[in-house]
Amino acid sequence: MLRIIASLVLLSFAFANTALAAETRVVVDALGRKVTIPAKIERVICSGSGCLRLLVYLQAQNLAVAVDDIEGKHSKFDARPYALANPQLRSLPVFGQFRGFDNPERILTLPTPPQVILKANPDMGTNAQELERKTGIPVVALNYGDLGKKRQEFYCALRIMAQVVQRQERAETLVRFFDSHIAELGRRVSGLPESQRPSAFVGGVALKGAQGFQSTEPGYPPFLFLNVRNVAALPGPGGVANVAKEKILDWNPDHIFLDLSTLQMGDDAGGLHELRTDPAYKTLKAVRQGQVYGVLPYNWYSQNFGSILADAYYVGKVLYPKRFQDVDPVAKANEIYTFLVGKPVFQEMNAAFQSQAFKPVKLR
Repeated sequence: MLRIIASLVLLSFAFANTALAAETRVVVDALGRKVTIPAKIERVICSGSGCLRLLVYLQAQNLAVAVDDIEGKHSKFDARPYALANPQLRSLPVFGQFRGFDNPERILTLPTPPQVILKANPDMGTNAQELERKTGIPVVALNYGDLGKKRQEFYCALRIMAQVVQRQERAETLVRFFDSHIAELGRRVSGLPESQRPSAFVGGVALKGAQGFQSTEPGYPPFLFLNVRNVAALPGPGGVANVAKEKILDWNPDHIFLDLSTLQMGDDAGGLHELRTDPAYKTLKAVRQGQVYGVLPYNWYSQNFGSILADAYYVGKVLYPKRFQDVDPVAKANEIYTFLVGKPVFQEMNAAFQSQAFKPVKLR
């Protein structure tokens, strides 16, 4: 009799453990941690620069139950296609400060608590392990990556997040989308002799806010995709860099592209104002010949990958018109945005930047 009772007890424990296992699953995050999460995810929050963007790319924005404070703000300038396409996100409760400075108390008192916290760039803001300890909510860390040397990190972030929100098929579709566009851009300029590769410079690139004309990116992705001779392609760790005015004058590029994020600095400052008023810049060949063009901001609460692709098609149209003669950059931008964020938001975003994107910049 005792053996029968013992067997029944063991059997009941086995059933209990099986049921518990069925209610949870394990994902490995970017920090290499095995994080146990509920089997079915219906509620999340996204912490850190760009995290909510990836959730929108995965078509899982309906799972977000709160946002950080930058997502809840309305600004005259906005170059975040995912936010423009999903204004409903702005009305969600706020759980903490932007760039990952999360508030555990606010998270715990949200009207609808999240089951998982997705945290991009876990080295910024509130520590992932500490946040998990203070809230009791599993935190899944992601490395945001980029479309250059860290493209695989970006793809890994998509795949990890997709595991959490169960959008794995969409993640693979996104990976193929980016790879195919980058390959297409490269194919269009393949075989060009060195003599047909114009030199170019991009100025006014944002870095945690608006910057002047001397702010550039040595590894500017559209130039890399198109094999453009970026005059500012200097050795170094990469990222946004501030270069000396004398260097720009010495480089004297054939074409200049102006990142319109610089317009945030107002009419009396920023890259456009400098190009219009600085006598030194007026000597540049590109300025004298009207070869200065506006491109969409892409560094806006981290990199907007769709805008990078859209800018690349426009840069290609300007520098290699014969090879991009079948491309309408505005239509291509809206096609990209529709696929990534669900709506064609080029016109809405461009209107905020004086409608100067994808055309020669007015210097007078």
